[in-house]
Formats: sequence, C-alpha cells, structure tokens
Amino acid sequence: MIIKNVSLDIVCGITSKLPETKRPEIAFAGKSNVGKSSLINALMNRKALARTSSQPGKTQTINFYNINEAMYLVDLPGYGYAKVSPSEKAKWGKMIEKYLHTSKDLKAVFLLVDIRHEPSANDKQMYDWILHNGYEPIIIATKLDKLKRSQVQKSIKAVREGLKLPKEGILIPFSAETKQGREEIWNLMDELTGLGEETEKEQKA
Repeated sequence: MIIKNVSLDIVCGITSKLPETKRPEIAFAGKSNVGKSSLINALMNRKALARTSSQPGKTQTINFYNINEAMYLVDLPGYGYAKVSPSEKAKWGKMIEKYLHTSKDLKAVFLLVDIRHEPSANDKQMYDWILHNGYEPIIIATKLDKLKRSQVQKSIKAVREGLKLPKEGILIPFSAETKQGREEIWNLMDELTGLGEETEKEQKA
C-alpha cells in the first residue's frame, strides 16, 4: 500500500465504548518491549506516531491508527509488564477480549515475539488466547537485526516449536532497523483487507 496519510484516530481506555469503524482492522499484540510501536511506525512510514518507550507497559489503551481513510492498524496493550497490578492486567485482558469478540471489522491479529528468545509463558498464553477467541495469530518475529545470519533459521524453528505453530502457520521475521519483513507484512495485510486489489486498480488507471 502507498501510504498517503495516517493519524491516531481513536483511543479506547478500560471504560471506553469500542468503536465500529466500518473499515478493515488489523490488530497487533505482543509483550512490552517486543518492538510493537517500532513495527507500527515502520509500517506507517512514521518515526514517532506510535510512542516507543523504554518503560514497559506504556500502551495502556487500544489505539486505532487510520491509514489512508481505508483501514485501521490497532495497537493492543502490551502484556507481561512488571509494574502493573494483577487487577489492572485483568481489566486490560477483558478490554482486549471484548474487542476481539465484538469488532465486526477485525480481519487478523498479528502476535509479536522476540526472535532472539524462545517464546515465554506469556507469549504461549497469548497465542492460545487469540486462538481461543477465534483468530489464527500471524507471528511477527521482531529484532531480526540483533541476530547473526547463521542464527536466524534456528531461532525461527525455536519460535515455531515453542508456540506449537501448525505447518501452515505464518511467521514473518522483521527488523525495525533494516525494515526487512515490512513489505511482506504489508502484502499480507493488503490481501487480508482486500485493499491490495484496489491499489492495483489505482496503479493501472
């Protein structure tokens, strides 16, 4: 997709009413510091629209980023952060669950994991939870640039086995530094939202 304009349109807190955007939505989940904001900024071709932070648990709301008035990238609160009470975590969990259950426009959920480590208990729990809520998570293995090239295939295998991904399960290695994987993610999102066909028509016109 050619990015013409992006904006943070909607921010939902624990007590907010979830919106009906009437546009295709793609959601992103992942634990704190896995590079979710960096990925979303890279996808939007922006440096700091999604706020990155060294402080875990910075995203405490569901953030809807409007792309070209055509679709939304939806940033879900990070999980696994240390400085939040269990009751707060439970509230965010319910908020995310409500979103997964009630959104009529959600087309897919991307789950981010750190390619350098085997999936944590939290990663596995989130993967199973997304499945339980009716979506087959698409895995983005972040921080690819932190690995030597010789380590990549072994690390991908460890992530696949750790999450018990089915053979047909999609895993895309990604680097916010080099943007490797960005085009692959966009091609997939265009396909999932049906917007790729519209882009082709525009290019031919």
